Amino acid sequence: MATGSRTVRPRSSVWLSERKTPKRKGDQQPVGLDHLKIVAATMRLLDAEGMSGFSMRRLAAELGVTAMSVYWYVETKDHLLELALDAAMGEIALPIEAVGPVEGFAGPPAEPRDWREQLRQVATEYRRVLVRHPWLPALLGEYLNIGPNAVVFQKAALAVMRNSGLPDDRITSALSLVYQFVYGFGTIEGRFAARCRAEGVTQDELFHEMMSSVEDRLEYDEARQFMKARGGTTVQEMHDRDFTFALDLAIAGIEALKER
Repeated sequence: MATGSRTVRPRSSVWLSERKTPKRKGDQQPVGLDHLKIVAATMRLLDAEGMSGFSMRRLAAELGVTAMSVYWYVETKDHLLELALDAAMGEIALPIEAVGPVEGFAGPPAEPRDWREQLRQVATEYRRVLVRHPWLPALLGEYLNIGPNAVVFQKAALAVMRNSGLPDDRITSALSLVYQFVYGFGTIEGRFAARCRAEGVTQDELFHEMMSSVEDRLEYDEARQFMKARGGTTVQEMHDRDFTFALDLAIAGIEALKER
């Protein structure tokens, strides 16, 4: 794609690459290694040390192989991170009504649920995975996110929103409202949890330490009053209450605009 005198090329994606397993003279395919093991180890390392602690050498050491062994299966670090991104998207439990029957399941079909319940499940599951993997938000903004699990997620979310009765030209806008809310909420929640783990304290301990440090500051009086009114005895309860009510507001807004 040309822009003036400059040519802009999109980042190569593992999902669009036709490259096969590389074989260079003298190389031998490593024994006991495959894509699944490499991606699982990548996610464990990212969970434990974050993006700043991740490298192909560090991953190879985690797997007990050489860095070149990893390159038998992935062309670049970017491609590997794309694979980890899609694997994380595959952890989102989607409404069965939105993804269709599960292969091999012989039971009766599930009773169709209201679209609001389905949307709450999509949003809650998305939040859970964002918090579980604090490195995920950065990758969502960096890569195309067009892997098979991401495609299933997108199709399910579209099916849920279509059931709301919104016209087609408003569905992606409504989903953007939900996506961006959950993305922001889950990102901050996940980063706070990761910081607590790094500090070796619980979320409640760090929260109370932070609140104690400003208890004598008059400019925080109003904020303390609202925090008290919010309720919840633990940080997790506070997050859950805020998330649930904010999601209810989003759904109520979609319902209200649907009627206009």
